[in-house]
Amino acid sequence: MSSRGETSFTSETARVAAGRPKSRSLAPLRRVLPFLAPYRGRILVAGLALICSSAATLALPQFAGGLIDARDMSAAQAHALSGFYFAFIAAGALLGLAAATRFYAVTWLGERVVADIRKAVFNNVLGLSPQFFEVTRTGEVLSRMTADTTLIQTVVGSSVSLALRNIVTLTGGLALMFITSFKLAALVVGAVVLVMLPMLLFGRKVRTLSRASQDSIADTAARGSETLNAVSTVQAFTQEDFERRAFGIAVERAFDFAKSRTLARALLTAVVLFTVIAALATIALVGLHDIINHHITGGALLKFILYGGLVAGGVGALSETWGDLQRASGATERLMELLHEVPAIAAPAQPLTLPAAAGGAVRFDNVTFRYPTRPDFKALNGFSLDVPAGEAVALVGPSGAGKSTVFQLMLRFFEAQSGAIQFDGIDITQLDPVALRRNIAVVSQEPVIFSGSIADNIRYGREDATDEQVKTAADAAAASEFIEKLPQGFETLVGERGVTLSGGQRQRLAIARAILRDAPLLLLDEATSALDAENERLVQTALANLMVGRTTLVIAHRFSTIQRLKRIVVMQDGQVVAQGNHAELMAGGGLYARLASLQFADAAIESGSL
Repeated sequence: MSSRGETSFTSETARVAAGRPKSRSLAPLRRVLPFLAPYRGRILVAGLALICSSAATLALPQFAGGLIDARDMSAAQAHALSGFYFAFIAAGALLGLAAATRFYAVTWLGERVVADIRKAVFNNVLGLSPQFFEVTRTGEVLSRMTADTTLIQTVVGSSVSLALRNIVTLTGGLALMFITSFKLAALVVGAVVLVMLPMLLFGRKVRTLSRASQDSIADTAARGSETLNAVSTVQAFTQEDFERRAFGIAVERAFDFAKSRTLARALLTAVVLFTVIAALATIALVGLHDIINHHITGGALLKFILYGGLVAGGVGALSETWGDLQRASGATERLMELLHEVPAIAAPAQPLTLPAAAGGAVRFDNVTFRYPTRPDFKALNGFSLDVPAGEAVALVGPSGAGKSTVFQLMLRFFEAQSGAIQFDGIDITQLDPVALRRNIAVVSQEPVIFSGSIADNIRYGREDATDEQVKTAADAAAASEFIEKLPQGFETLVGERGVTLSGGQRQRLAIARAILRDAPLLLLDEATSALDAENERLVQTALANLMVGRTTLVIAHRFSTIQRLKRIVVMQDGQVVAQGNHAELMAGGGLYARLASLQFADAAIESGSL
């Protein structure tokens, strides 16, 4: 058995396929700036608070040095001691207030920007065509919107502010150090250069490993999501051990990248700390000699050492922040790939408008289509079909004949390579896909039920529907019978993917949703396949009433459900091979007669009549 993980899509694969090089700089972070622009006032407050806190921080060593030198004052000058003391306290109060203001402002900003980015990415992804999801797993998309945005939040809401504060403190500290002692300050500059070298050398390695780590985390999330969404199938085929091993391999791969990244950052931290401590020890030794030789006072040396500590702390913090920025740069690049992904199916610059009361006529004219993932296979091959408004037509044929592809193209989930598709006489490429889909109601063979209440799921067909309209749709779909028996009726929660409902109940909710939509074109993918005989008759009656005056395309798997239709289109290999009513097609022999005979014979065996 081959692992599905071996062929899974990753963002790294996508980049190579698209010919985009990996980011080797912090340039991708510039793409976050548009999300910061609306909050200039908050940024200004944070900036002012940062300046005040940095100024207070730089003032503290001055007052501390003054307190030390005050021991040499005469009794008459002792009152100056109180001045230094109160100035020290005032600087501490300013530092606390400014630091708190800065922390709140930048943390709020980080949370706000991340919320905006998540919404923007989700809004864009939701508009992408199914073609995008043929090569991108939803688990990876969710990983980017959660793990990657968290990294950006860390940078915007913390790291950038800390970096700016440390830059201001470092710059101011260096300037005051030169004022206090030029010789000692020159030694500090040399130490800073030594600290910066390993940051530059390790930086590229950390950035590369950070990107690889995020890619592997996304792949792990995608693998886990895929497995959990199919957990019943996994358990039915007793593949729990296989999936545990496969997920374990993905987790360990992510851990290996994280371990390498952490090791690189740890080495960077060790080198920086050693260099800083060695530099401070050297400066202290030289300073003590200057005190002995009366070139500097004890208070001045204390000020210098405190400034040196601030500068060293700033450099060390910048090394940590640099790693955060590199990780966030990779995360931003991945998110912006999603944000700027262009839908394969987009509205034309000047779309045509459908009439308010659309008829729903459908026409396929010599349509040929290949799925992007199967470019050598024609899902439709010169397919033509004309369905006037109000007619109900069934599509039948063996698996792979192209029936579902007709629905996919009608909904403009994909674009045909040749031929034309019309809705009410208008080429659908000239319509806004959203406007087109508003005129279509769909019931799939495997209906999608969302977590929430039963009423919410039915109202998904028309958001503004009243409770009475929801109940009427449920009655028409033979769903009220089981809904009213539930503890909370229409307000009963159905769980994720409707796990608390049976297959037939989910199907009837989907039919009620389509009935409520009241669209001129119905696409029914064997909408009664999951119902028992009694409910099937009820729903067939409801659908028959619903189909009056509406164009309907029915994908039929059970021929017994379409015998009453006046036209049945038989498909094979993406082409129409026959059409007519049930009696005509049976009399003509061919594919339909063979498939129908086999199916009716199987049904007779199951019923015990043979």
